[in-house]
Amino acid sequence: MRVRNSLVARVRGRPQSAMSRTYSAFWTSVTKLGLHTKPRMPPCDFTPEKYQSLAYDRVLEVHRLHLPPVPTAYFPKPLLLHQGHMEWLFDHEGNRYLDCFSGIVTVSVGHCHPKVNAVAQKQLGRLWHTSALFFHSPTHEFAEKLLALLPEPLKVIFFVNSGSEANDLAMLMARAHTNRTDLISFRGAYHGCSPYTLGLTNVGPFRMELPSGLGCQSTMCPDVFRGPWGGSHCRDSPVQTIRKCSCAPDCCQARDQYIEQFKDTLNTSVAKSIAGFFAEPIQGVNGVVQYPKGFLKEAFKLVREREGVCIADEVQTGFGRLGSHFWGFQTHDILPDIVTMAKGIGNGFPMAAVVTTPEIAKSLAKCMYHFNTFGGSPMACAIGSAVLEVIKEENLQENSQEVGTYMLQKLAELRDEFEIVGDVRGKGLMIGIEMVKDKMGRQPLPQEEVNQIHEDCKRMGLIIGRGGIFAQTFRIAPSMCITKPDVHFAVEVFRSALIQHMERRAQQNS
Repeated sequence: MRVRNSLVARVRGRPQSAMSRTYSAFWTSVTKLGLHTKPRMPPCDFTPEKYQSLAYDRVLEVHRLHLPPVPTAYFPKPLLLHQGHMEWLFDHEGNRYLDCFSGIVTVSVGHCHPKVNAVAQKQLGRLWHTSALFFHSPTHEFAEKLLALLPEPLKVIFFVNSGSEANDLAMLMARAHTNRTDLISFRGAYHGCSPYTLGLTNVGPFRMELPSGLGCQSTMCPDVFRGPWGGSHCRDSPVQTIRKCSCAPDCCQARDQYIEQFKDTLNTSVAKSIAGFFAEPIQGVNGVVQYPKGFLKEAFKLVREREGVCIADEVQTGFGRLGSHFWGFQTHDILPDIVTMAKGIGNGFPMAAVVTTPEIAKSLAKCMYHFNTFGGSPMACAIGSAVLEVIKEENLQENSQEVGTYMLQKLAELRDEFEIVGDVRGKGLMIGIEMVKDKMGRQPLPQEEVNQIHEDCKRMGLIIGRGGIFAQTFRIAPSMCITKPDVHFAVEVFRSALIQHMERRAQQNS
């Protein structure tokens, strides 16, 4: 691939017509050499069962007639998945895929992990459901195990069923405790799409023209790649943006500029005292956006000066995924008043939780009788305990750190090779690859081109996610059991997809 690197470096300075001719000749030679043929998958010792359910066309018909008319399915020909094993998925035809999106950052320890399966089957044969009106030990055992992983005074847990429900409850807690209404969240934030949390979610397609989530205000997202400030020393990641900055190691100018914008929101858009501030330690749906180092710590201080509470949304960042720490908020050296969690907590089983202080929990109890029929069910909590045990026994947090850093660095090499790869960022096994027309302008790569790259990855056996305001960022968040050979395959598939894309572009320009 050194030949390509050298050529790309040379042609960037040429006129467009010369560049097109050079690229055209080069990609023709690439095709002849077979450098973008399908990379070979790592071996897998699992054989899926034969698919014997609804025919593919029948599935499409039922979906069209009876399921919500929202275009959520990835790919022009949607994948019909049949079975999963650890980091692998199998479709109805038996094709195997490396799952690097894990059900939207949810399958934390691997599809159908044997230990989690065994615990679930055992509990399934013992007791499915009681409700909170009756006690059953798996609930209390899991509560103790989970709370042991959180610092004082975060020692009261409310079990619910989804991330939206967890953030919904956290909003209520903040308002009950402070007796105030105004809540702040970042632009680009995603905290759920229930009627209440839609006020916190600031991603265009999720916004409604009808009233929802009243009392919520957005503030500028401190994005050091796409925002007005930021550069090569600003974020907590093994890979920095290629934007230049003059920040010193202990003084981030971008952080200070974004804090001024946060102060402006506090001074103009909310009351003198507020209910609270919601933040994802790293934004997920917005394309794995990271903030300047030290920003959240200063923002939390400003919120508390306004008598508000600080909420960390760990739905995507928690449970060791970031590698260096078990919780995303720990990477910012902050202590939230409320922590919400879901997704990876149950490895795909629908469960979630809100953890807070005894003081805030009592404030909620004074205002209402909170009850949840399914939250903290015996099944959910037995599975939750098994997930925590697997993370510890199999050193999955450490694997996230080692393999995730390796993956980030390998993907950063692609950023250096291809002009359309604008930014590679993240921490552990939460990675974003932002696609651009060119690095200097940072304008999003057109959606049809991103779609083509996405489709090519799928065709070669790699499933990755999408995110960003313009759907321009590929999201990579595999199960934490992923290996370095898996990463090598994923990177080579992505490289091949980029080569094929540049070949199409050269042919169009020739």
